[in-house]
Parts: sequence; C-alpha cells; structure tokens
Amino acid sequence: MKPIRLKGLPRDMREALKEARRARKWSQDAFGRKVELPQAHVSAIEAGKIVPRFDTLLDLVRALDFDLMMVPRSLVPAVQALIRDQQRGEDGEEQSLYADARDDA
Repeated sequence: MKPIRLKGLPRDMREALKEARRARKWSQDAFGRKVELPQAHVSAIEAGKIVPRFDTLLDLVRALDFDLMMVPRSLVPAVQALIRDQQRGEDGEEQSLYADARDDA
C-alpha cells in the first residue's frame, strides 16, 4: 500500500481547529504563542497550505483541550454520533443516555 502524502490537513480537521481556537477567543498569534509557532504558520495550517508535523498537530489539539485518537473505521459513525449528541447538550441541559426519555404525560 502506497502512503498518501497530504498537501494540507483535511478540511473538517482544519475547520475544527479554527472553530475551537475562535471559541476560546484566541487570535492566530495568541494560539501560536501557546504552541510556540509564528502566527503565519498557524494561518498556513488553518488554510491547508502546509501539513504540520505529528508532534505539532498534537500540540495544537492539546492546547485546545482536544486529543487525537485512533478509531477503527467501522466505529467512526458511532463515534461521530456520540460527538454530535454531546455537542447538542452543550447548552447546559442534561442529556439522557436513552434516545427519548422525555415524559410525555
């Protein structure tokens, strides 16, 4: 199997990094200072112009209080559903473990 050489991080990953940075109200410069990168480098990563080294990517996601995880492809839909469910509950409302636990009475 021939290795794939990325020209940039996948768009969804770049958007997630940018969204998490903005949610913390960090400029690219402030984010770069936290991970010891120049603002131009952060900008190029977010724009997909460069691919960060793995250790740099780990620094970026961990600074944003995220982590990278290897997930078997067959489980990706289930993990994505869990993430969507968790994001829906970020308004502070407690989420049920069951599909619909509302009282219909």
